[in-house]
Amino acid sequence: MRILHTMIRVGDLDRSLKFYTEVLGMRLLRLQEYPDGKFTLAFVGFGPESEGAVIELTYNWGTEKYETGTGFGHIAVEVADAYAACAEIKRLGGKVVREAGPMKHGTTVIAFVEDPDGYRIELIQAKPH
Repeated sequence: MRILHTMIRVGDLDRSLKFYTEVLGMRLLRLQEYPDGKFTLAFVGFGPESEGAVIELTYNWGTEKYETGTGFGHIAVEVADAYAACAEIKRLGGKVVREAGPMKHGTTVIAFVEDPDGYRIELIQAKPH
């Protein structure tokens, strides 16, 4: 078994695709509209679905906003340099909600950014090998 994807609901598919592809550097892997169900699915990731987990962006036509709730935490992404990643994300118009730095009670360097719908993405700096 393996994790295939994580699904999140988005209020503006174009805005979300722009964030995940242009700000975070993912690729749009596939997009499918379902007119009878009035929804669109877009799958984004850093590589092919066959090689790793991806994010499914679900856009229900006519729904502009969702509450993220208290149960969902975040999506984690490994980056080479969390400080540089934050600077680039800000340069591209992204929102950094926790600047890069060592995590509380540890030494791992992390940061948090927020997508246009308020979902948090944790940036975890890769450890030197």
